[in-house]
Amino acid sequence: MIPAGPIVLTSAQARVLGALIEKEVTTPGYYPLSLNALVNACNQRSNREPVMNLDEDDVRQALHGLEDKQLAGRARSADGRVTKYEHRLGEAFNFSRAESALVCVLLLRGPQTPGELRGRSERLHRFDEISDVLAGLQKLMEREPPLAAILPRQPGTKESRYAHLLCGPADGIAFAPAGEPADASGAADRDERIAHLEQEVAGLRAEVAALREKIDNLFG
Repeated sequence: MIPAGPIVLTSAQARVLGALIEKEVTTPGYYPLSLNALVNACNQRSNREPVMNLDEDDVRQALHGLEDKQLAGRARSADGRVTKYEHRLGEAFNFSRAESALVCVLLLRGPQTPGELRGRSERLHRFDEISDVLAGLQKLMEREPPLAAILPRQPGTKESRYAHLLCGPADGIAFAPAGEPADASGAADRDERIAHLEQEVAGLRAEVAALREKIDNLFG
């Protein structure tokens, strides 16, 4: 069941949710997670951008918020005296493995290019081709409301980055509607490159014509 109303997570809630999704796949023997294990997962220094320093109260408050949004809560099947926690992303969105992996990595590491997402999601789901990553991102963008966005390409970079929208609009930038080009700057750059190449070709043709004229004058 998709949570009612718009989903706007805090940074702590996003980190907790991402950590729960990740650990379900990478350490299934220790999942669901105890509060202490979840704190450690949130604060680990690898595969996290930025590295955070959440304490138990921070994580507990984040869990309360996620439970209100029907995205996580106490594990229903956990045995023993230690309370454990699990995410409920599958119930909320019915994600495919590909979508779940992409959302997880975006939650844990922020905006990334398709190539970065492919490499960093390897432990969660194997994408054979970049096109598979793009297909998964497209599905996230086509949801209502959209759960992912294409960010305008930064100057000097070749690829656009994608961001999740579970914390609201990414950096205040509206997402590109599904089915449209990744960003207008890409088309503009292509047009500029084409115009530049056409000028170079015209210049080369003029030089060739001048050389031919000189050769004709010498041997004519």
